[in-house]
Amino acid sequence: MELANKVAVITGGASGIGRALALRFADDGARVVVADLDLQGAEAVAGETSGVAMRCDVANEQQVADLVARAEEAFGPIDLFCANAGVAVGTDLTTPEDVWDLALGVNVRAHVHAAKVLVPRWLERGEGYFLATASAAGLITQIGSAPYAVTKHAAVAFAEWLSVTYGDRGIRVSCLCPMGVKTAMTTVPDDALEDERTAVGVVAAAGDMLEPEEVADAVVEGLRTERFLILPHPEVLTFFRRKADDYDRWLAGMRRLQARVTAA
Repeated sequence: MELANKVAVITGGASGIGRALALRFADDGARVVVADLDLQGAEAVAGETSGVAMRCDVANEQQVADLVARAEEAFGPIDLFCANAGVAVGTDLTTPEDVWDLALGVNVRAHVHAAKVLVPRWLERGEGYFLATASAAGLITQIGSAPYAVTKHAAVAFAEWLSVTYGDRGIRVSCLCPMGVKTAMTTVPDDALEDERTAVGVVAAAGDMLEPEEVADAVVEGLRTERFLILPHPEVLTFFRRKADDYDRWLAGMRRLQARVTAA
């Protein structure tokens, strides 16, 4: 996919990876819709991209449907939908149900909501592109946060299902799975719980912390080659292969890693 003259919708577009995607896509000639709960932040990014800002709670199915409708009113049919909004919440088995619901709603159901609206339109047009922002945690796991690990695995699985089901009917799918990126999600607040600090610490120690702009560059390259897995950290593929090659050995290694992190 080349982005020139394409219509791209980016959720979670007010900051972090979403903002970087919006800026990069606009530089490549795309017309950008920046969606976020933070409307003021989205408007700031839209101002930098000559795009349009819209407020959207992606966990709300009706608001996602409204987002698609308003985006099409502004620019016409959507060529690329980036299900990028995400939350890193929750820790272990004591995580409250409402936190699980938040993680499931934003990290998984939001992708389903968007696909339910877009896929029938794309099938009618004969083309469309869905970019799911998951995480390396969706291929490996996330020490310190069960909700994050589980929902990011689910995001990868849903993207796989979309590709398998509709890939021969003109719908292309990519899944973005970075490790550490310098965003608000990897900034530890002063009141963070111990497990939350552990999760962020593991991410920071696992590999280079990339700038969002580096991730956006990787995404553009991945879209051009229509590659399913977009891995800004190439080492993630090595970790993934080791996991598949010997699951029990991998689990034992991850337990050792968790023990070291906990001791530290």
